[in-house]
Amino acid sequence: MVPIVGASVFTMACALERATFWTDLLKREGRVVNEVLDKARQDLDGAAMIAARDRDLPIGRFLLAPLSLKNPSPDSFRLALENAGDKEFVKMRKGDKLLETVVAISPLLGLLGTVTGLIATFENLNIGGGDGAVGATEAAGGIGEALITTAAGMVVAILALLVLRVMVTLQSQQMDYFSEAGNELELIYREYWYEAGRLPYRESAPARPVRDSDSGGTPNRSVSSPVMPSALPTSRDAPTSRDTPTSRDVQGESRQLPSF
Repeated sequence: MVPIVGASVFTMACALERATFWTDLLKREGRVVNEVLDKARQDLDGAAMIAARDRDLPIGRFLLAPLSLKNPSPDSFRLALENAGDKEFVKMRKGDKLLETVVAISPLLGLLGTVTGLIATFENLNIGGGDGAVGATEAAGGIGEALITTAAGMVVAILALLVLRVMVTLQSQQMDYFSEAGNELELIYREYWYEAGRLPYRESAPARPVRDSDSGGTPNRSVSSPVMPSALPTSRDAPTSRDTPTSRDVQGESRQLPSF
């Protein structure tokens, strides 16, 4: 009977803790999502501050994960959402294993108590004695007390199963709600910021390929800085045959020299 009482205490403690968690979450998450989504259309930093303010909630941490990234791509944005969602869903399943254990073990503990009680009752029963009526009454009372453990174990298992099913239902609803809020935030980021070119920390754009109509030559050329002229002499600067004196000109100049 003592293990069944302990299982009931654990079940009630888990139910109270999860009830407080889900009540606070369901009461505040709608306001947080609306504020973050409305602010994300105007200012990503402001939306991140709102999500950081409510980071004690799973939805706040979920929305803060992609907003805290610096100039992410749409793929990185979605990956941050999925990673944060997986972490929060694991935390939401807190207490599930304990309740599953109570549901499985409590009836068995009750049945074990009944069997041991029956064994003790029949050992104390004096069938050959003269007080047959009194012995039968005591045996019936012992059997009734032994059956109480079975009933108690089943009651505890039923309560734990009810709490577990409520928690699983809430978790399923939260998964759908997280998916809806994450998709809406991703669409806002794509439409209002990434595709519109309004990212606050934009990286330098790569070189733009030149089209055939612009260059008139081969396609897929990138616009780059103009090439500085080389310091080597060109064909215009090289001396020609007209500027170079020939042997005939040298002989003519020697003939024109005056004689002394």
